[in-house]
Amino acid sequence: MTNSPPPAPAIEATALHKSYGDRTVLDGIDLRVPAGTVFALLGPNGAGKTTIVKILSTLVTADAGELSVGGHDPAADPQAVRAAIGVTGQFSAVDGLITGEENMLLMADLHHLPRREGRRTTAELLARFDLTEAAHKPAATYSGGMKRRLDIAMTLIGSPRILFLDEPTTGLDPRSRHRTWQIIRELVSTGVTVLLTTQYLEEADQLADRIAVLSDGKIAAEGSAEELKRLIPGGHVRLGFTDPATYRNASLALREATTDDDALSLQIPNDGTQRSLRRLLDQLDSAGVEADELTVHTPDLDDVFFALTSDADPTTRTHRTSRTKEAAR
Repeated sequence: MTNSPPPAPAIEATALHKSYGDRTVLDGIDLRVPAGTVFALLGPNGAGKTTIVKILSTLVTADAGELSVGGHDPAADPQAVRAAIGVTGQFSAVDGLITGEENMLLMADLHHLPRREGRRTTAELLARFDLTEAAHKPAATYSGGMKRRLDIAMTLIGSPRILFLDEPTTGLDPRSRHRTWQIIRELVSTGVTVLLTTQYLEEADQLADRIAVLSDGKIAAEGSAEELKRLIPGGHVRLGFTDPATYRNASLALREATTDDDALSLQIPNDGTQRSLRRLLDQLDSAGVEADELTVHTPDLDDVFFALTSDADPTTRTHRTSRTKEAAR
């Protein structure tokens, strides 16, 4: 029995280059995005994230490189690519002077849907995005989260199988951001492929199957969130004690530990894997010591971001999120 070949990727780019005058924006980018997954692009301002989206969505032409989006070459057959994709940018395309329903119907007309099909699709999407009650209100009266949901709903009018989301939750409050994440997960569960650019590191951690970190026009690293975190040193285990004698015995047994006599705690370098944790626990058992608290600290995507990008925008630090994991023995 022969194995069937793997499915073609939804998006593939090889040796992608783009310059504006003397400034090189993309310098040999390789991407491969499997169908039905979320692929996130991280990088500081000016790293080339939006340029990649514009090239893949036919808005800009690459200087060099091979491209395939939905099985089509954006340069040779842009219309076929446009028929397969949907694009939601950083800024809403919603017209605030007309109602949410009218925005949707206008998009249906642009996709040349028959009137009955356009109205049916509009009603279904408005219900799916929890916008039915607001459908007949001017979009200018919508909250930021509602406008973003309407924006994505409009993008889905043409039933795209590939969705480009360029910083889709910029400016949203945490509740609206989480609602948008839920919508993205639901789309992917139906087989839609999502290429996501974001500066919210938690967003990439929550949504992406794979992440590429851009720096100076190149991909500095690529992998799952957990794979990227393992690239960065700094993981450790913190052991806490309530009994001073037990603390002293543990510090003698674990010579590599950094001690904190005031807090009765030890910090031991550790990558957080099951094998290394078991080895540490075996050391404690051999010494007849039991910690009252065991906390595993692993590098987060912030650590990855700042380690891999040479000129990361310091404003990104405002989106920092703790990825500390705790385990009790």
